[in-house]
Amino acid sequence: MTTRILVVDDEPDLETLIQQKFRHQIRNGAISFVFARDGVDALAALTANPDVDMVVTDINMPRMDGLTLLKKLQENEEKLSTVIVSAYGDMANIRTAMNGGAFDFITKPIDFPDLEATIAKTIRHVEVLREAQRRQAAAERAHASLSRYFSPNLAERLAGDSDAVDLGGQRREIATLFTDIASFTALVETLEPSVLGPLLSEYVGGMTDIVFAHDGTVAKVIGDALHVLFGAPGEQPDHAARAVTCALALDDFAETFRAGWHKKGVALGVTRIGVHAGPAIVGNFGGGRFFDYTAYGDTINVAARLEAGNKQLGTRICVSAPLAAKVTEFRGRPVGDLMLRGRIEGMRAFEPLRPEQYDTAATKSYLEAFAKLESGDPGAIAAFAAHIGKVADDQLGSFHLKRLLNGATGTRIAME
Repeated sequence: MTTRILVVDDEPDLETLIQQKFRHQIRNGAISFVFARDGVDALAALTANPDVDMVVTDINMPRMDGLTLLKKLQENEEKLSTVIVSAYGDMANIRTAMNGGAFDFITKPIDFPDLEATIAKTIRHVEVLREAQRRQAAAERAHASLSRYFSPNLAERLAGDSDAVDLGGQRREIATLFTDIASFTALVETLEPSVLGPLLSEYVGGMTDIVFAHDGTVAKVIGDALHVLFGAPGEQPDHAARAVTCALALDDFAETFRAGWHKKGVALGVTRIGVHAGPAIVGNFGGGRFFDYTAYGDTINVAARLEAGNKQLGTRICVSAPLAAKVTEFRGRPVGDLMLRGRIEGMRAFEPLRPEQYDTAATKSYLEAFAKLESGDPGAIAAFAAHIGKVADDQLGSFHLKRLLNGATGTRIAME
């Protein structure tokens, strides 16, 4: 790559001398020179030659001296590395130039070996600066891309570590959740584009903001549905707790959002959330052309099936017992032992609650009824009936009462 140097000096013989002394570098394409007689000519030359890499300028020149030129160069966004040429002993001007941003200086009469060494040193400095600028630009591009998936602070860290989201995958312990709006596909058929666009934009924006606030990773957004990871790509020892807290916050937002659109005449369904924790293979599986950071494995499948199971159970959030076990002081109502597709044994699931929700008479009533169900007590039907009498809108309690009235027993629930 040719280094382009602007030399600014009003001595008429200097151009010929420099071309003679640097003829070998000019011939092999290592260096090329542009010449100007003073600061005014120099600024015009820079406009005509935007690829100039560095400037060598005398101080004492007509119309515009070297110090004024240096000041103007330093005002530009791309501050060109500048070498000042001054008479020997003129330390006051040299000091002013160095304080004003000059990279180096040489004295007159010019010692050409010294000039050659100074130019070589300046070229190395320019290369270091440009490499830093390239890295910064690449990091900014990466940050812009990663910010669509990761929380801002995590995206910033990953943008500076290209290996963190490299192609391929790695097995690690994660928590994952899926969200989906009930009957959204059918609703879309009735909405005008002018309504659907703002609705989805506001909903997905609000949901992803909450995920990012909990340092989660948005692996996928498909229409109204989100797939979220915790514990990947960065280690999060509390990934399970983050997932539960995030799920509760997402539920709060979705319910408020749904109520707002109901007032506008749009019958938006509830948002259902499934949460599970376990091993998965995570990584960027988009090949060489696409960025597709996602996760694979049974852990992902279980979370998706828990999300879908909310429809049958009457819940909005369903979390697995393996995840709940990882959360200190987890609070939630036991749902039952779900027989999920593809699994031989039932998996205990819970409906997570905040402490203030857990410590209520309604929750106590449900837990008492569920305990009878779990122990095989025939009084479970009466207990659930009494519970529904006190909490008529408890859909999970109603689900258990209906299945008991239809002859079911115990806590094993065959999922449709």
